Amino acid sequence: MNIHERAIVHPTASIGDGTVVGPDAIIDEHVTIGAQCEIRARAIITGHTTMGDRNQIGYHAVIGAEPQDLAYDNSVSYVRIGNDNIIRENTTIHRGTKSESATVLGDRNYLMSGVHVAHNCQIGNEVILVNNVLLGGYVEIRDYAFLGGDVVVHQFVRIGEYVMVRGQTRVGMDIPPYCMAAYTNAVVGLNRVGLKRRGFDAEQRKTIQRAFDVVFRQGNNREQAMSAMRVFKGLQTDEVKLLMSFLEGTQRGICDFKEDREED
Repeated sequence: MNIHERAIVHPTASIGDGTVVGPDAIIDEHVTIGAQCEIRARAIITGHTTMGDRNQIGYHAVIGAEPQDLAYDNSVSYVRIGNDNIIRENTTIHRGTKSESATVLGDRNYLMSGVHVAHNCQIGNEVILVNNVLLGGYVEIRDYAFLGGDVVVHQFVRIGEYVMVRGQTRVGMDIPPYCMAAYTNAVVGLNRVGLKRRGFDAEQRKTIQRAFDVVFRQGNNREQAMSAMRVFKGLQTDEVKLLMSFLEGTQRGICDFKEDREED
């Protein structure tokens, strides 16, 4: 490892082989950092934070600070970060609120500058959060989602796999897998470009579109849409089952469909 002489690293912190710690970075006593990570200048890693290998932590990022929650009683809680993540400058990731709970970030995610990940968020793999995305507590972002700049997500909201959320969108209800979201609590269509880039073939995309129409375009409520998809044999695919499972698990409700009137 290569620790700059001006870095402050607690003697009980665990630092993996090949990890570089920049000047004025602070790594506290209960922190574990894997191999070949880069902790850039003035980053702070505190609390009971564990991260895997090959992560990059940007300038002035703060990982593992106490949650911004009046219910927090100074109990031990965690931040757990996987491998191969890029966490850019001034990003904050707070530890869980309840005792022994955790904020979790998976593998190969890219959090751009100024992102805030509140307590107890669960972020999957290969998620991209663009500059200044704000996640409230207990938000769940599933694999391959993309949130544009300045997106604000209310606590307890879930965002499904392969979702694209346009910049400056305000989200207070769940966004199902494969969808494109915009405005305030609005689904405006499918993330067609994202699905194609992720390798979904034409037949898979057609089936997802049919399921989308059942959920959003045929006047069904959620229970009616679920029933329609269960009896329609042409929709009994793994892709649609993923969508149905998400719909079954909603607690906050699903964003409404809105015709897309984005200006050119």
